[in-house]
Amino acid sequence: MLQALAFYLFSFVMIVSALAVIIARNPVHSVLFLIVAFFNAAGLFVLLGAEFLGMVLLFVYVGAVALLFLSVVMMLDVDFAALKKGAMQYLVFGGVVGLGLLLEFGLAFSLWRVGATGPSVPTPSNISNTEALGHILYTDYIFYFQTAGLILLVAMIGAIVLALRHRPEVRRQSIRRQVAREPATAVELVDVKPGQGG
Repeated sequence: MLQALAFYLFSFVMIVSALAVIIARNPVHSVLFLIVAFFNAAGLFVLLGAEFLGMVLLFVYVGAVALLFLSVVMMLDVDFAALKKGAMQYLVFGGVVGLGLLLEFGLAFSLWRVGATGPSVPTPSNISNTEALGHILYTDYIFYFQTAGLILLVAMIGAIVLALRHRPEVRRQSIRRQVAREPATAVELVDVKPGQGG
């Protein structure tokens, strides 16, 4: 009964936060709601007995959200002075959300440990969860795994291209000019008279 309740709680919070990612007008708020959605998805993985996937989701995707946050700031030029003006009025709301996440994870981890037989795992008992996942991922689903990696590579290159801006006041490195330079033009000898050095 408690596991079903925890499942519905995690699912509800994840769906609401995923909708808030789309609805929120401020990109910073969208990123924060996305982090909440990832935390709840990790809680669902822990409830299902796939603790490795839950931890990978937290480490990889929440870490990647930090990069997403940086790319949003670079592309949209978010004014942090205006954001910090009314930050204290959301202190109570942020505290409630943080406490809710803490309680959800406490519930998930306590249910994962309390079960008499533990979560049902459809793999042989002599191999670990991580080993079974790696075996399936690199044998049966290798094409999908490589395709996902290619899609992520294209998305990363696209984000870099979108965030790259050429500003005329910023000096840029010219590799062609550096390679083509000669010693005669690279070094200048100056004869300084006594008393004229500065």
